[in-house]
Formats: sequence, structure tokens, C-alpha cells
Amino acid sequence: MSAGLLDLMAAPLAAAAAVDPTDPAAAVADLEAAFPLHGPECTALRAALLAAVEEGAICDRQGKGDIRYSRLSRPDENEHGMSIDFVWMSGSGIDHIHPRGEINLCLKVDGDPRFDDAPEGWVVFEPDSRHVPTVEGGRMLIAYFLPGGAVVWPDAL
Repeated sequence: MSAGLLDLMAAPLAAAAAVDPTDPAAAVADLEAAFPLHGPECTALRAALLAAVEEGAICDRQGKGDIRYSRLSRPDENEHGMSIDFVWMSGSGIDHIHPRGEINLCLKVDGDPRFDDAPEGWVVFEPDSRHVPTVEGGRMLIAYFLPGGAVVWPDAL
């Protein structure tokens, strides 16, 4: 785990930990108020994360197709009890379930990408939701936060 990257993720992690994913629309509004996509902190974070991808510090593991991913922090490695992961993505990922919800900060890399039909920005999935994550129309770098690190991969069962 990189302490510098973890420091950079402190504000969005705190914002993610403060919302209730049982109401995704309210959670997105609260997240945008706490850590706005077009605010100076998120703009600086985007630049730092893109540089980290370029340097191979994050998204250094090959996934399905053209997807790369990495983990920055397990839930027991930060004060908020959430895992912090990154995915560099276009196309579709792997079907999974979010037992305690999932909070995503989606950053446009190229094109006009949409993550599960949502534009760049915060995207929240409620507890027990299930999806095949898909980015269409371009590429995104997504930071995602899982309360307690909870995720279920149905195909692995």
C-alpha cells in the first residue's frame, strides 16, 4: 500500500464512509457536496491517479479483456473500514453482488464514457445490489469503496 496514495484518497474515502448507500440518489448528492467532481481537490486527485496509472503504481493487474485493476487498502488498513480499489476500464467486467453497497468515483479518461449508464462522477449501488460493471463510450478510471470490503462473486460460488 502506498502511503502517499492513501493520503490522496483520504477525503473521498471519508466522504464515501459518511453516506448511507441504502438511498443511492441521496448518497450521490451528499458525495458531490462533500467532494465535488469538478472541485479543485478532485481535479488534483484525477491528475495524481492518472500519473499513478502511468507509473504502474495502480491498475497494474490484468483483468478481463482490456481491464486493469488494483487494491490500495483493505478495510482493516484505514480508519473507515472500507476497501479502496481502482479499475481502469472500458467494456464489461465481472458479475458481482454488493452485500453492503458500493460507492464509486468514476473519472473520465477518454471518449464520452458512461459507467452502467451513468456519466463521470459519483455512482452508488445499494446493499445487495448486483451488476456486471460496464463502461461504454470510452474509458474510465474508477475508484471504488466497499464497506467492510464486502463483495460476492457469484460465478466463484
